[in-house]
Amino acid sequence: MNRLPTVFISHGAPTFALEPGRAGPALAALGRALPRPRAVLVVSPHWMSTVPLVGTASRPETVHDFGGFPAALYRLQYPVSGAPAEAQRAFDLLVAAGWSPRSDAQRGLDHGAWVPLMHLYPEADVPVFQVSLPARLDSASAWALGQALAPLADEGVLIVGSGSLTHNLYEFRAGDPREAAYAREFSDWVREAVLQRDDERLLHTLSRAPHAQRAHPTTEHFLPLLVAAGAAAPQRAVSVIEGGIEHGVLAMDGYVFGAVESA
Repeated sequence: MNRLPTVFISHGAPTFALEPGRAGPALAALGRALPRPRAVLVVSPHWMSTVPLVGTASRPETVHDFGGFPAALYRLQYPVSGAPAEAQRAFDLLVAAGWSPRSDAQRGLDHGAWVPLMHLYPEADVPVFQVSLPARLDSASAWALGQALAPLADEGVLIVGSGSLTHNLYEFRAGDPREAAYAREFSDWVREAVLQRDDERLLHTLSRAPHAQRAHPTTEHFLPLLVAAGAAAPQRAVSVIEGGIEHGVLAMDGYVFGAVESA
């Protein structure tokens, strides 16, 4: 198998599982176009820890780690197998790169993993494991985390950073459905940096992009983009997962770093 692309997904609100919008069909199309991976590795802001934790469960549970949503959402299950062998390989790569990972055989899949995977691989037929997002990560160390995991892409593992291109929960809860101009301006700025493969600009998004503080009052939902970009091959092609803006303020675009060649 040739090297797999790496992917950044905006997983939006948990209701994305029930309301696919534009991004859901785009993810489904991507899942059909990609060569079938041995496993999927997801880094999500909904599993954070002091050091990287590697999920090694053979049958990870579907974790409904949210509250106040429709009852139908809590009945959803993503009955996927884990990937203990690939998780051990990720553990070893992190050790070799100077991180201090630990294994976690009990942790299930948080909604940052299973919600978008319901669109990407709706049959739950590709094994999945997670690596947690270290809580003290900044942009440079997020990129380095991706670089540490990058060899997995040569070994049939699809590396997915799952976050949100914009993530202002206060404004999301305000419930204004009108598209916020700042969300569009911020996401357009990021798109230009990604498509131009301007890694230096992308690395400094949170300090240079317009409305960065408003788009990301906290950084954890942006950093998975840098993990995915850091794991990508140099001089990669980049394509956009078109997601639009949902709920007025949640930019749902994602990115595929690397050429997509159907199996």
